[in-house]
Amino acid sequence: MKKMGIVGGISSASTLHYYETLHNLFYNQYHHYYYPEMVIESLNFQYFTDLENENNMNEYKKYILKSFNNLKRAGADFAIMAANSPHSVLEEIRNDIPIPVLSIVDAVGQKAKDLGLKKLLLTGIGYTMRSSFYQSGLLKYGIEVITPTVEEQEIINNIIFSELVINLVSETSKQTFLKIISSYPVDSVILGCTELPQLVSQKDTDLCLLNSLEIHC
Repeated sequence: MKKMGIVGGISSASTLHYYETLHNLFYNQYHHYYYPEMVIESLNFQYFTDLENENNMNEYKKYILKSFNNLKRAGADFAIMAANSPHSVLEEIRNDIPIPVLSIVDAVGQKAKDLGLKKLLLTGIGYTMRSSFYQSGLLKYGIEVITPTVEEQEIINNIIFSELVINLVSETSKQTFLKIISSYPVDSVILGCTELPQLVSQKDTDLCLLNSLEIHC
């Protein structure tokens, strides 16, 4: 059995949900407790976020590469990143990563293709919505990706950083988020921040939601 490496801590809430979801999926499929071994490299969340906000891509890529090298030394055979935003540089650094990495963008793209989806609304932290890695990554699946307005991006970003990363869920924030996504003529909405599934689930809306965390797991 291969050992999984997880680049986590970005945020701790997301990493906890990854750990729990992976084990639940394993048990639901195999119905025994021979769970796969995992090793987590937990990054400094504020430092990581500062690098994103400052657009300090050289240090950002170095920090992510360091985490993969640490996972390799810890015995990981392959890895995932328990967040969407670091996938913005994955293709740039992939050749320097010492172990295989499973991309959340490819996982979401394949799922959307399987469902026959053509136009998606991307939600997530401001950095992710401002970036183009989802747009370019899903082009090969024949899928168009759009984003909310700048004002709506700020609202969603504030919900994530003020509440969800510290496991706070507000009904007011949920309704605000649902109002934003319901105003777009799309086939589906990407929950492109791995904390967003804490806020909304499929039972809250008739819009198809692509839970990037669950799909990645």
